[in-house]
Amino acid sequence: MSNHLNLTLQIWRQDGPTAPGRFETYEARNIPDDASFLEMLDVVNEGLIEQGNVPIEFPHDCREGICGTCGVMINGRAHGQEKGTATCQLHMRKFSDGDTIAIEPWRAAAFPVVKDLVVDRSPLDAIIEAGGFITAPTGTAGDANDTPIPKEAADSAMDAAACIGCGACVAACPNSAGQLFTSAKLWHLNSLPQGQPERYKRTEEMVETMEQFFGSCTNHGECSEACPKEISIDFIAYMNRDYIKSKRTNRKLAGQR
Repeated sequence: MSNHLNLTLQIWRQDGPTAPGRFETYEARNIPDDASFLEMLDVVNEGLIEQGNVPIEFPHDCREGICGTCGVMINGRAHGQEKGTATCQLHMRKFSDGDTIAIEPWRAAAFPVVKDLVVDRSPLDAIIEAGGFITAPTGTAGDANDTPIPKEAADSAMDAAACIGCGACVAACPNSAGQLFTSAKLWHLNSLPQGQPERYKRTEEMVETMEQFFGSCTNHGECSEACPKEISIDFIAYMNRDYIKSKRTNRKLAGQR
């Protein structure tokens, strides 16, 4: 049998990208402690709609910690206080009756507020568009064992591919850096045989697209701490190494000295 919580919410409200924002206070009453954080916001929104008020806009989709759509600052932490947990997987049993909870959108120059808790994360898409793919011939798929892949490489690629692109790493970083996201997306391709033909072209294009939008990494490590999939900052080192190699390799391919 679940317990119920009465909470005070201080939620950032902003009518649009150019509108001034402000915190507004709401009461969340009789919330089951087995409800998710997003379900709690649903209850608050139902009450606002019944009263004829504008509901709170917040990002969400799958609610299973897979898609990366969700993501807000909860009491100053990306996705809240529970490590390795996306906002949609955070349950109200992690809070206590009578708590005051501050809820804000991601705070980063590259992620302008669209409305309330929703931000524009299209710069992450721009990085993927710059090279987050491999070129492969079409036709019948080959047998899975046609391309031998060492287990260590496969495991490392899968660890990197766990990134859901939520942007928590950017929001948590003091510099609003995008290195953890970019390095994860690079390494899950660069570490596999299928990703080798375009490895250095991909690296150069994705890193330089990243640098157009995000700050520089100074190894605070907040990105990995905030990541709901606990992506390792080791991938940033791999990316930096490949970027240095890419500048030399791509100059040679272009016939430059």
